[in-house]
Amino acid sequence: MSKSHVHASHPALIARLKRADGHLRAVIAMLEDGKACVDIAQQLHAVEKAVTNAKRVLIHDHIDHCLDIDGTDGDRAELKSITRYL
Repeated sequence: MSKSHVHASHPALIARLKRADGHLRAVIAMLEDGKACVDIAQQLHAVEKAVTNAKRVLIHDHIDHCLDIDGTDGDRAELKSITRYL
């Protein structure tokens, strides 16, 4: 059922997730440095949104380019399986 492919969207997703990783590391540093909780929460929200958006792009790209959606049980199962992460 699972297909392993590299999609045109993956390089942009990698770049987006690397930025999110950098922001998350900055949040950790903010916590270690005792920065204001409001500022930390704001940065965590930004990290969360970046990861959520990356996940959505990945899933939509997979649906658009990997699923045949020809009505087979396997296609329906894979669609159901991946959309639970939306």
